[in-house]
Amino acid sequence: MRWERLIDDLAAQIDHEQREEERALALEEERHRLGRLTLRDRVRALHGAGLPVRCELVDGRALTLVPDSIGRDWLAGRAEVHLGARVIVHFPAVEAILPVRDELAASLEPLPESPTALAARIGFGFLLRDLARRRSPVLVHGVAGADWHGTIDRVGADHVELALHARGVPRREAEVRGYRLVPFERISTVVF
Repeated sequence: MRWERLIDDLAAQIDHEQREEERALALEEERHRLGRLTLRDRVRALHGAGLPVRCELVDGRALTLVPDSIGRDWLAGRAEVHLGARVIVHFPAVEAILPVRDELAASLEPLPESPTALAARIGFGFLLRDLARRRSPVLVHGVAGADWHGTIDRVGADHVELALHARGVPRREAEVRGYRLVPFERISTVVF
């Protein structure tokens, strides 16, 4: 009888130690996963949870966006401040993401990246080239607070060529007031 209790006691201690070791290993793995999270990963998790993303930009503007796409260095969606217009936010222009307390946990949820997810590989320049092909009028916000309205004529490796014209006027040579070559790193958002 005493031997059975002793063996049961030892078995319980071994089980307890094994559970503690597994728990410690799981905690360590979670710490490593959190240490590898990028801002893009956290924004993707918010998007995956169906939550809006509130951004503070380097130009001082605040923007609430309902994302529909997240690329390598950009976030696109509909913004309340632009009355539902589509907005592309260049990640380097993000000063901070402003989640509320409940959104913090959602932003930490693991969200696997599909190996075939095209948007994850598409860069900011690709989106701008698409807008140039469509001849879409755009409002470009610079990181220093300046705004330029016009049409993107060309997109280089690291800059955009913008034909400036009045809002609501199609891009015609007679309507163009000037041109602007803007480096990507000087662009915070593009509204179209």
